[in-house]
Amino acid sequence: MAGKIRVGIWGLGRAGNGMHIPELRQFPDQYEIVAGCDIDADRRAAAQKKLPDAKIYATPEEFLSDPNIELVNVATRSPDHVKHAIEAVKAGKMVMVEKPVACRIEDALELRKVAEANPGKVYIRHNRRFEAAFSHIREIIKSGKLGNVFEIKLCRHNYQWRADWQTILEHGGGQLLNWGPHLVDHALRFLESPVKEMWSDLAIVASRGDAEDHVKIVLKGENGRVVDVEISGGASLGDPIYAVRGSRGSLMSWDEKRLKLKYLAPGYPVCETPADPGNPPLEGGFGGKLSPVWVEDDLGVAPSNGDRPEMIWNYLYETIRLGKPYPITIDEAVEVVRVIDLVKKTPIRDVR
Repeated sequence: MAGKIRVGIWGLGRAGNGMHIPELRQFPDQYEIVAGCDIDADRRAAAQKKLPDAKIYATPEEFLSDPNIELVNVATRSPDHVKHAIEAVKAGKMVMVEKPVACRIEDALELRKVAEANPGKVYIRHNRRFEAAFSHIREIIKSGKLGNVFEIKLCRHNYQWRADWQTILEHGGGQLLNWGPHLVDHALRFLESPVKEMWSDLAIVASRGDAEDHVKIVLKGENGRVVDVEISGGASLGDPIYAVRGSRGSLMSWDEKRLKLKYLAPGYPVCETPADPGNPPLEGGFGGKLSPVWVEDDLGVAPSNGDRPEMIWNYLYETIRLGKPYPITIDEAVEVVRVIDLVKKTPIRDVR
């Protein structure tokens, strides 16, 4: 039986301490957290309380020299992700890289070089690729019941006077590098085609820093499908999280717990009445000879594969110990950074 993967967490802040530790604890037969590292003494102390049997280091040199660590989970600040990932690989470790994989396309390309030169060493933590609602909606699109899907809208809205380092451009702040990697990854998966056209807008609405807290990205694929992404920390009333439009129906979700569908009854013919350039009747509609027959579904979110964000650790384990393909490629991660890097060239409007 394959043994546990021994993990060292580099960066013990909100991601490392608050997310990665509890996630890994959900897989006690697959992972053991044996070490941690942070330059902040208070964060080291907090992690030691959670991990009394782990070695908690103050310096990267001590941490990376620990022979008991197999996998380094990079959860440091965004601008350091690539640097720390490469240092871990050079120290002979496997590495899981938190999003954003990189803040600049040049750094993402450098990480890809390292990954290609060290097969099986670099893995990307785009954990929201495995959100239950996202996976379920992709299954519904694939089923064809919505017809030809021509437009998808993705939104994450709130209103927050945020004032931490993730609001400061110099430190890798802004929604583009916070929620951006997740939703751009979703958008590229939904697009199912290389990007042909892109439009974007950036604004500061409520944030206290100089980085954007409102992001609008519209992507059009070579296949003609449009994906509209909106991320905002300055929207007091939010739009649906998902809205999918197809030639035979639509889907909406406001909370990622319920999916509302309205689509043409399977097998029901589409109206083929030709358009008439003459005057329409004074009464009785607009000339169509056939009225739609709709099916309306209100579904709980339940993808057939059982996905949820923390399942990324299960997929990683199956890759490292069982040799299965890892579902997130380095090329996919680089493409996410490429799109974000292009959007970053958009001037930021300050509307405060």
